[in-house]
Amino acid sequence: MKTPDDIVIHSYSELIEELYAESWQPGIGRFRSNYAFRGLSNKDYELTTTLIRLGGNYYDLETHLLRNFAKYARIDGAGAYSFWDWLVLARHHGLPTRLLDWTLSPFVAMHFATADTARYESDGVIWCVDTVHVHRSLPVVLQAELKREGAYVFTVEMLSNVSRSLKTFDELSHEAFVLFFEPPSANERIINQFALHSVISDPRAVLLDILAKRPESYKRVIIPSSLKWEIRDKLDQANINERVVFPGLDGLCKWLARHYGPR
Repeated sequence: MKTPDDIVIHSYSELIEELYAESWQPGIGRFRSNYAFRGLSNKDYELTTTLIRLGGNYYDLETHLLRNFAKYARIDGAGAYSFWDWLVLARHHGLPTRLLDWTLSPFVAMHFATADTARYESDGVIWCVDTVHVHRSLPVVLQAELKREGAYVFTVEMLSNVSRSLKTFDELSHEAFVLFFEPPSANERIINQFALHSVISDPRAVLLDILAKRPESYKRVIIPSSLKWEIRDKLDQANINERVVFPGLDGLCKWLARHYGPR
């Protein structure tokens, strides 16, 4: 799969420059990128959610999955959870949902594009989506919430102010739209990954189909397979690895197995 916005990089330094491109904000005199990043080990992987990948009549199962997750999960203080809190928690623990994982960190995206050494014969990719540009096409009520908070991405509290269920969220517009929101900083994994989620107002919609209508809102940065080892080694020296991205013993073991494994 190739889009008109594919940018093939030729060096580690070129990758850094491309991921930080357009980050200067003259209004505040600071470098603050509007991009959300998603790193994948193979450039041909599509932007499909775990819910879509479930197959079958997945769109009819979404509410049942979430209802039963909330019913059977035993979590202290869950009585104060909003619907959006439950949705994020379910995604965090592997339940198929309509959420896609993103990050605000270019380096975390680089990690996910190069972490799987079994995919080093394939070119990797980092998807970059301009969240500010995408949010200009949101329903008025959502744009008003962003303006009220002076924010460029949503929080679960902001989403709860506008919609308390997927049904009411989907009904905000007849045309499918996408927005980006930060999950609550519930644990070190979310914090260290500088996590972000995208959510579409139609469980059957594929993100690329929405982005393709606004091609200026995204780009794909292609990482040739020949550069993956160099990028991976430099990320490790910068302490961007499984031990940090997945805090705990599981992440530690993943890092050690890859770090000491043969090339």
